[in-house]
Amino acid sequence: MKKKFSFNTLAMIYAVVALVAIATWFVPGGEYRREVKEGRTLVVPGSFSFLPSQPQGIGALLTSPVKGFMQAAHIIAFVFIIGGAFSVVQKTGAIAVSVQKVAFTVARKPHLQKFFVPVTMIVFSLGGTIFGMSEETMPFVLIFIPLALSLGYDSLVGTAIPFLGAAAGFAGATLNPFTVGIAQGIAELPLYSGLGYRILVWVISTASMVTFVMLYASKVKKDPRRSLVYELDQNRRRTFHLDHSRDAIVTTPQKLVLGVFVGALILLVYGILEYQWFITEIAGLFLGLGILSGFVGRLTLDEITDSFKEGARDMMGVAFIIGCARALLVVANDGKVMDTLLYSLASVISQLHPVLAAQVMFVAHGVINFFVHSGSGQAALTMPVMAPLADVVGVSRQTAVLAFQFGDGWINPILPTSGVTMGVLGLAGIPWDRWFRWMIPAQIFFFALALLLLVPPFFFNYH
Repeated sequence: MKKKFSFNTLAMIYAVVALVAIATWFVPGGEYRREVKEGRTLVVPGSFSFLPSQPQGIGALLTSPVKGFMQAAHIIAFVFIIGGAFSVVQKTGAIAVSVQKVAFTVARKPHLQKFFVPVTMIVFSLGGTIFGMSEETMPFVLIFIPLALSLGYDSLVGTAIPFLGAAAGFAGATLNPFTVGIAQGIAELPLYSGLGYRILVWVISTASMVTFVMLYASKVKKDPRRSLVYELDQNRRRTFHLDHSRDAIVTTPQKLVLGVFVGALILLVYGILEYQWFITEIAGLFLGLGILSGFVGRLTLDEITDSFKEGARDMMGVAFIIGCARALLVVANDGKVMDTLLYSLASVISQLHPVLAAQVMFVAHGVINFFVHSGSGQAALTMPVMAPLADVVGVSRQTAVLAFQFGDGWINPILPTSGVTMGVLGLAGIPWDRWFRWMIPAQIFFFALALLLLVPPFFFNYH
């Protein structure tokens, strides 16, 4: 009998790392000078120079994942702690019983269900557009998957609500300090200038993403077998003990767990907005959530630690993927080809008509995004080159920021090299190839939409 092909994301990413290592033997080395400005390391425009090649051999290929682990340690630790903490919360039964209660309420009031997907996605989109919500969506994935399943959808919908909702807002960022704020600062533009057009972009981006998810959710609701993760969800339904035919009875310990959980989410939003919390602080918050939930949920010490270890263990595969994805950047930087790529893209852009130049800037950011997934990191790498280049080709610097924003925001959700994307899918238990098959129509649409949205700024002199 012919063996069925099984897609292996980790092997695919490592194969790409190998290809980049091979490329270092043929692509000329090069480097921009760097300078530290306001705490950020920026490239110096016009400072590129070719260097002797730095070919990466077998040794570099074998050690790059180790270096990748070290460089991505913060996101890997974050994934482990989130997985462990939620495993403790799930052990108390508080999530399952609250999901059952919500499902029972909605089942009695079907008219509420049609607002579930759009309203929740808009909320997450607001988080993405205002304060750059991205990694912060991971905890919510573990809540919305059982909730979506209980309402007759699938785990793709449950994952998409927080993740793609925030991604739509991130791409159509209006006030996001990590992308728009940094990029405009580097481009020497007034902070949050050009807001009117970006608000329009946010509305279009969010409406389009909500429509995409709702159309799929409606299809799955009518015929669950049309779900791309139907078999996976059959097991999930049994694991979550989903039943919306009767109201749930919430025990006192479970009420306390839910209170702790809601309090943690409120503290999460407050910490991000007031104190600019990032991965380290958020991970600490959810570690505290896991410990406190275990105690108020009346779990024994052994149950708390065993549940935490079990949840963290489930994230092991994701951790290897994140470390291996970071190895891609390690090899490109050590081989001195990352700056050569940026220089080559800039050279191509400098020969184009302003409208086409803006569109190619977007594509260039998408290519670089395959290696550099941090919005602030990519802004520091590319905007010092793209901003003055925009002046040369007749593209406004505001449009150059918009091209960066699109390349960073709309392409990230499908990249297997993105730590956030693979972390979300790991927590959701969704194979990347299934996610890719589902997302590719939307990805093509948003690629075309980005190209179209970069045309009007040329004609109304977007500054």
